[in-house]
Amino acid sequence: MAVTVFSQLDKSLHSHLATLTDLAERGDDQTALVLARVELPRVVAVVKALLDEHQPDEHGRCATCKRGWFSRRMPAPCRAYLSAQLILTVVGQETSHGKHLRSVG
Repeated sequence: MAVTVFSQLDKSLHSHLATLTDLAERGDDQTALVLARVELPRVVAVVKALLDEHQPDEHGRCATCKRGWFSRRMPAPCRAYLSAQLILTVVGQETSHGKHLRSVG
């Protein structure tokens, strides 16, 4: 299998995310604090940048997603937005801490 720039980036990003997840799950309190203050804002910025690419156009369709080469754009919210919403609300409720961020405060 040929090594491409994408495959190298993909491997690097997945490795970084796996490291962050591992540190968050197994790290001590100081590590969690560093993750919250340093890494969390960076991850949020990445998610925001990706979602900005999937804003609906003037016809309410995702400006990035298309079904195929010659087809119309996908209606908003597209899979990127739906995935983010599901992961942050549904999957987030299944954490080992038993609390969802929305229920805090």
